[in-house]
Amino acid sequence: MITPGEAHDVTCAEALLDGLDARAVVIADKGYDADRVRAHIRDQGAIPNIPNKSNRKKRFRWKKAIYRERNHVERFFNKLKQFRRIATRYDKLGATFFAFVQLASVRIWLRSIESTP
Repeated sequence: MITPGEAHDVTCAEALLDGLDARAVVIADKGYDADRVRAHIRDQGAIPNIPNKSNRKKRFRWKKAIYRERNHVERFFNKLKQFRRIATRYDKLGATFFAFVQLASVRIWLRSIESTP
């Protein structure tokens, strides 16, 4: 799903989270700390692992060790945004942009297996 750049991620969270496997653990940052997002995750049988925002009155438990796994995804997006065409999004059509994201992802993956012994 490609969303507008100026839209906050939480506005599209429910559509992105549809079809979760039961007992899956959803790791997200504080931007997704909303009651409706947490409820949507739980309704599908998954477990939210989202840190609490500093202004949240009702605190939820989350596991820091599991949250650290999010670092792998963040590093991947960092590598993806090293491609100027992705970072600036010159493409008008979402399909063209998504195709280039896929191509860049394959290139990143090939580099990673090339460097392993």
